[in-house]
Amino acid sequence: MKNLKFVLFLVQIVLFEFGLSAGAKQIQISTDELLDKIKGGWAGQMIGVAFGAPTEFRAQGRIIEEDLPPWEPKRVENAIHQDDLYVEMTFLKVLEKYGLKARSKDFGEAFKDSKYSLWHANAAARRNLNRGINAPWSGHPKYNMHANDIDFQIEADFIGLISPGLPRFLNRICNEVGRVMNYGDGLYGGMFIGGMYAAAFFEQDPVKVVKAGLACIPEKSSYAAVINDLLDLYERYGNDWKKVWRIIEERWDRDDVCPDGALSGFNIDAKLNGAYVAMGLLFGGKDFEKTMEISTRCGQDSDCNPSSAAGILGVMLGYEKIPDKFKSGIPKIADTKFEFTDYSFNEVVRITERLALEQIKMAGGNIVDGKIIVPLQKPKAAKLEQWSPGVPFKVIPVKSNDCKFEGNWRFDNGNMISEDASATATLNFMGVAVAIVGQLGQDGGRADVYVDGRKSSIVLDAYIVKNTY
Repeated sequence: MKNLKFVLFLVQIVLFEFGLSAGAKQIQISTDELLDKIKGGWAGQMIGVAFGAPTEFRAQGRIIEEDLPPWEPKRVENAIHQDDLYVEMTFLKVLEKYGLKARSKDFGEAFKDSKYSLWHANAAARRNLNRGINAPWSGHPKYNMHANDIDFQIEADFIGLISPGLPRFLNRICNEVGRVMNYGDGLYGGMFIGGMYAAAFFEQDPVKVVKAGLACIPEKSSYAAVINDLLDLYERYGNDWKKVWRIIEERWDRDDVCPDGALSGFNIDAKLNGAYVAMGLLFGGKDFEKTMEISTRCGQDSDCNPSSAAGILGVMLGYEKIPDKFKSGIPKIADTKFEFTDYSFNEVVRITERLALEQIKMAGGNIVDGKIIVPLQKPKAAKLEQWSPGVPFKVIPVKSNDCKFEGNWRFDNGNMISEDASATATLNFMGVAVAIVGQLGQDGGRADVYVDGRKSSIVLDAYIVKNTY
């Protein structure tokens, strides 16, 4: 009897997992059209990142008003060496190896051993993984001060590409991948971008595509607040993207808790840069070049943002309708492997198509006479989680009177360095949180931390595994 109950319980779970689309509206797409849209998504990413690469973070808190570098077909070759693409392919490889049910620990293990350079949430996550802090804790703000940064947002494109019309399946995979390096709004950035990709297979209205991405994230999140604000402003000033940019800048480009962006023009926050992706789509009017140009001119992470915008539009248009001016350089490199990966453009399109078809079948879809029947899913917003340690109000350099160093210390390139185990450093501050920033290296040491005279559970650790930054 116990065995029978166990079997019945498993049957109920399986029906729940794979019956999400029961009664859903069905839509058809040909196998050729699906492939064309997947190709368009990958090509759009490649073109967009190469288009914006010369401007990356050169405009912080301002619109790029000057002329952009003229496009030449060979510029797309730059995409082969871009982290915007090869990092997400690390996670795609995990799905190919372990299947669509891969968990955070699987993605974390693959990420842990990667050898390419990383920054912000990605770098902090990989450092955590190599210290024994496994996913999903590697992306949690308890261990990762960059949890709200853009990292997962620029790596989630592939999840949308394997989830045509399937935003619930998208969010499930995002929840596993995104927690490797992000949390809260940082996680929602990937869900928002991926949700737009998933909708773009069957929707031609950019406003509806943006709203479909918005429906994947919690309504009460800060990320949703930015995008809702943008949509309202678009309705009011739909012919003036620069006016909308200035309002978004005034309202939302502030209070960034990233240690590198605090009280500076630099902002790698997911939600602000996500708004720049959406601005390109909304104001670009499905014009491929205009979409990329607006997302680029918004500034900040101005290669990642046009990459996502052009990728989403590439799905809407399909590869064949991307202007030849921009895609003509791709055939020459279509069999060249992206740096640090096993994938070329042709290979990544092939594996993406296979995984997309697997997800469609898992959702209850089918293929009949070259037609794919997709049971469209209604988005279900992720659960709300938010992290904000407060509003940054002061940056304290080591030469400040607020810092006191005792023992054997030396000043080197803006840092205070000591090899004396008895040396101490005291920082006087009033606030609810503090971020200590310094150099990491293979010679880095550890230091105990005392707050108001009490020993903290936090330990400052300046060590980093070789070749992991």
